[in-house]
Parts: sequence; C-alpha cells; structure tokens
Amino acid sequence: MVGMATRRIQSSEESRRLLVTAAAELFADRGYRQTSFIEIADRAGISRGSIPWHFGNKLGLLKAVIDDQLDAVLAAAAPSANDRSGDPFDQVMAFIRLPVTRLFITLLAEAVEVGSPIREHYARLHTALRDAARARISAEALPPGTTQEAFAVVLVGTLIGVHAQWRVAPDAVDLRAVQAALRALLPAGLIEM
Repeated sequence: MVGMATRRIQSSEESRRLLVTAAAELFADRGYRQTSFIEIADRAGISRGSIPWHFGNKLGLLKAVIDDQLDAVLAAAAPSANDRSGDPFDQVMAFIRLPVTRLFITLLAEAVEVGSPIREHYARLHTALRDAARARISAEALPPGTTQEAFAVVLVGTLIGVHAQWRVAPDAVDLRAVQAALRALLPAGLIEM
C-alpha cells in the first residue's frame, strides 16, 4: 500500500510539473487570456480535469507558474548576502536571454489593464526585480538626493524596456552594446560586485 501511495504522489507531482511547464510556455507564446485549459492539457499530455484539481482555476495555475518558475529564476539572479561573485551586468544580460523571461513581456500588456486578474502577480514580479537590483546598489555611490529604491525603479524600468525591445526586434538590439552603455552611464562603484 505504501508503494502505491508513493507512486500516486509522484504521479501527481509530475502531472503538476508538466502542467506548470506547459502553461509557462503557452502564456509566454500566447498570453494568459488567450491560452485555454485544453491547450495547456494537450501540451502537457495530461487530462484537462487535472488543472482545476491541482490549481483551482486558471489564475491559480498562473500563480503556480510564477511561484515555480519565475521566482526560482529571480532567486537565482539575486545575490545572497555572503555571495557577491560574478559581474552583475553579465548576470542581468544572462537573465534577459532566459526563455522564461519572455513571460515578463507577454504578461505586461495584460497586467497593466484596469481590473486585470494578473496585475497583483505581475506587481510581485516587479517587486522581486527591484529587490534584486537594490541588493546590488551601493547607497554611497548614488547621486545626492537619490534613494536606492528610486534608483532600483529606474534601473528595472530600463532593463524591462531593453528586454522588450530585444524580444520584439532581437536583430536590432545588441545586448553587448547595451551592457557597455549601462557600464558607462552608471556611476563608478554604484553596482556592487
């Protein structure tokens, strides 16, 4: 009996993982509203009844996508208190190139609409991005009268704009040149290693 229960739990966890992966891919390709349960279930190879069983509804599935995939990416991008190794500019450019970050661009249009069901979830993503940026900003190197929070907003806004432009026209945006421009424009010592 224990072996059967363990297999059932593993099967349930695998179904959940397949659904989250399929939803992340489809939300990135088509958007949240334009993606149906049927498409997600078909892509995952799982019964569509599994979606409400695991997540309650489509918004619950979106939350799982954010929790399971994007939060992990954000956590990996954020420096720990003890580890400041690696070039933060390299880390940002690597982050922009990750396939899962395409969700940021796809969901943005839906998140800014009045009454959007995904606004709260998208706002949480922006908070995590600002937190990751703020963790690397040296308060001592900021221009007078500028706070770490305000500068994090400007930096994240810049990166989202660069990311959107690159996703729309990758041949027209040279990320290496953008990285060099950011280095040149930011005050020396502002971004801590």
